[in-house]
Amino acid sequence: MRIAYLCVDPGVPVFGRKGSSVHVQEMLRALRALGHEPALYCARVGGEAPVDLADVPVLERRIRGEAGAERERDTADAAAELALAAIADGCDLVYERYALFSEAAAIVARTADVPSVLEVNAPLIDEQARHRVLDDREGAELATRASLRAASTAVCVSRPVERWAREHGAPRTVVLPNGVDVQRFAPAAHAPTERPTVVFVGTLKPWHGVDRLLEAAVGLPLRLLIVGDGPEGPALRERAQRLGLDAEFTGAVEPAAIPGLLRRADLAAAPYPGGEEDYFSPLKVFEYLAAGLPVVASATGQIPSLLRDGATGVLVPAGDVPALRTALAELAADPAARARMGAEARAEAVREHDWRRVAQSALDAATVASARLVGSPS
Repeated sequence: MRIAYLCVDPGVPVFGRKGSSVHVQEMLRALRALGHEPALYCARVGGEAPVDLADVPVLERRIRGEAGAERERDTADAAAELALAAIADGCDLVYERYALFSEAAAIVARTADVPSVLEVNAPLIDEQARHRVLDDREGAELATRASLRAASTAVCVSRPVERWAREHGAPRTVVLPNGVDVQRFAPAAHAPTERPTVVFVGTLKPWHGVDRLLEAAVGLPLRLLIVGDGPEGPALRERAQRLGLDAEFTGAVEPAAIPGLLRRADLAAAPYPGGEEDYFSPLKVFEYLAAGLPVVASATGQIPSLLRDGATGVLVPAGDVPALRTALAELAADPAARARMGAEARAEAVREHDWRRVAQSALDAATVASARLVGSPS
């Protein structure tokens, strides 16, 4: 099946290092692994394509203008242009990563008469208004409602996102959390060590809680492997040194390097501090599980639905440094528990969270919904 994959969000460099970039890349891999032929239509390429995606056809239409009304209007124009290009190229299904001011999938589906998937990862209108600049909120609302109403199915990464999509007019939804490539992310054999390594992967921003991880590790027989970079990087490096921690900061790395770095670890951390934004479906947790690592994570957002406390990891109250320290200390001292949890984590990732399973479920939902719409009385 020929699939037009649209990403008109200028904040998502499709071949970049961000979590959203990794998401796009993994979906393209999954679609190809299922035997489909995706073509990518995007607002921002963001770098060289990974070797295994280098032959995916790509059309980039950069968004012009600075933040504000001019940029918002051009995003809508770019979406229409990319949609027309996808129609001209031909496709059997259109898959769009939801972006503000874009109705691209709706245009393609309506004109080419093909099923459509609208992947909704976050309540972008709320995010943009809260954290950045949203000049034309009414226009964003109208485009969002039009896109959601037109989609054969809206694929939502969590229940909170699904509720938001339905509140904004989506008649057909399915909840599909993120996934992981279980072939690329695989466990490594580890001999027991007196100082096991705890890994964290992510952008070094306050809402990832790395400062709490550093505080919790003080005095424990642990090594820390902090993978990623961000605005908090310099302060966190200085703090780790001041606290006397055995901590390695890798800086920003290419997504292809993450599986190898995880193989150096004995357990993993997702120490979110908690807060209002509980809708995320964290890629790092799926990657930790596939790598066969027991996960110590905050019981916030969707994480309690992804981790089985005591089976694939340990859940601790969000922001609770003493609880985080206790969980890390207990796993550091118990290699048998780490091995048991890691094996169960790997098995669950293979069974439940493979990206191919996610992609197939999304396509199935769209084609079934489309068939029902065609067969329904007018």
